[in-house]
Amino acid sequence: MADEFAKGFGILMTAGLGWMIIAGWYQTHGFEETQLFGERPSDPGVYAEIALTVGDALFWFAIFGALTFWIVIPAGRKLRAEIESRSA
Repeated sequence: MADEFAKGFGILMTAGLGWMIIAGWYQTHGFEETQLFGERPSDPGVYAEIALTVGDALFWFAIFGALTFWIVIPAGRKLRAEIESRSA
């Protein structure tokens, strides 16, 4: 169980850091304004659009990756063990 927690935590921290860097560059317009969740640039260039897409992907990967290792995989193992114990 500890290795699943470490993998999920590693995904959460790495992808979360990547998302925060990209969101800080492109979606934070000033200290007094909304930070990290501000409006996207109105007319981004090609590279800015790629960076914003990668940032969105990192955000969702951080959430779903951590939940997969913390909830889905341990629940699947418990379910498989329960099914095997009932069939024996």
